[in-house]
Amino acid sequence: MNRLGPIWLAAALAVVLLATAGFPQQAPPTAPAGRGFARGPAQPASPELHPDNSVTFRLSAPNATEVLVRGDWQEGASAPGIQMSKDENGVWSVTIPPLQPELWGYTFNVNGVRMLDPRNPLVKRDGTRYDCILLIPGPASSLYEAKDVPHGNVAMVWYNSPVLKKWRRMYVYTPPGYETTKDRYPVLYLLHGAGGDEDAWYTLGRANFIMDNLIAQGKAKPMIVVIPNGNTNQSAAPGMGLPAQPMASMGRGAPPPAAAQATPGATAAPGAPVAARGAAPAQPYAGSYPESLIKDIIPYIEKNYRVLTEMNHRAIAGLSMGGMHTVTATNNNPGTFGYVGVFSAGARAADEAFEKQLVALKASGVKLYWIGAGSTDMALQSAKSLSEAVRKVGFNEVFRETPGGHTWFNWRIYLSEFAPLLFQTN
Repeated sequence: MNRLGPIWLAAALAVVLLATAGFPQQAPPTAPAGRGFARGPAQPASPELHPDNSVTFRLSAPNATEVLVRGDWQEGASAPGIQMSKDENGVWSVTIPPLQPELWGYTFNVNGVRMLDPRNPLVKRDGTRYDCILLIPGPASSLYEAKDVPHGNVAMVWYNSPVLKKWRRMYVYTPPGYETTKDRYPVLYLLHGAGGDEDAWYTLGRANFIMDNLIAQGKAKPMIVVIPNGNTNQSAAPGMGLPAQPMASMGRGAPPPAAAQATPGATAAPGAPVAARGAAPAQPYAGSYPESLIKDIIPYIEKNYRVLTEMNHRAIAGLSMGGMHTVTATNNNPGTFGYVGVFSAGARAADEAFEKQLVALKASGVKLYWIGAGSTDMALQSAKSLSEAVRKVGFNEVFRETPGGHTWFNWRIYLSEFAPLLFQTN
């Protein structure tokens, strides 16, 4: 008989009792009022969504002298926060007018310090910026909700990249039914923008919910969606226990040599003016992230997943920096992708070399070239230049200009409209 078992068990229980003796036990959570997200009896419900889509925010901060709420429904990045008022219990609150259906983000500002809402567990990350999530339901945001429909799975997949000389991580969405069938599926390669990483289309873009809902509605073909990390200086998104890494450049680890400045159709150089970052400026292709996409990522997916491998079953789309990566990858590899989506990116005035690349890409049999940008987007003019160039060559082209700027509000819409057009017979 092993007598050590009871001894170790008694010791472990003693440690637990000693560890918890100094801390009060938390009471069971109470249900929040309205449709708020809050948990726990000691704190006020926040945010509380009312039937007319007005929202009440609350924060317990008895010692604070000023509390504001700042949301991205406010016009302009420098818009001031909304003042909150304190009651006799030290709870600050404000009710804002009804919001339009959308996936909004917000934070509190307490005595000049930005902070998350401690009562809201739903958080999104954009680079190093964190915001609480506020989803206002309605027709415009219905695709972003986790509905009672069959759901696909999202895996965090590590793969080796000989081109970039490191192990790297990507997200792979497999549609509902993938695990229970032997079917082969088409693939969409979905690329993020500067400041993002492989988590961006999942957390900010709601790509998996968009695909779940489109597939459930019969509006999109079941497909695999691959979301890689486009920052060549990263192995994975922050928070993986990896050494601290500098902010990524626009898709490469170092500026290109001066002699490479005439190379068309690549990603923006580090330090490029903001106005130029929506265009496809000059940079060498060899050793770049788009080359890794072609030589590392696609072969890995086609070896490890049940996918259809013809170009007409392979699509690519990207936003901003990812749109420039899309232009580079497709221009340099005609015959690889049958569908191309460029969101909030484009090309400078097309030169002869760029036009020749588009001619070869068109001749390879691309079925659709889809371009979108916001009406106040810094990339609007470069997107229009690309649209003009692909129309001149004779692509089946869609150009979509939407209200707003260089934001996820538009990029979620673009994915929602682009995905249903993929892999259709007509």
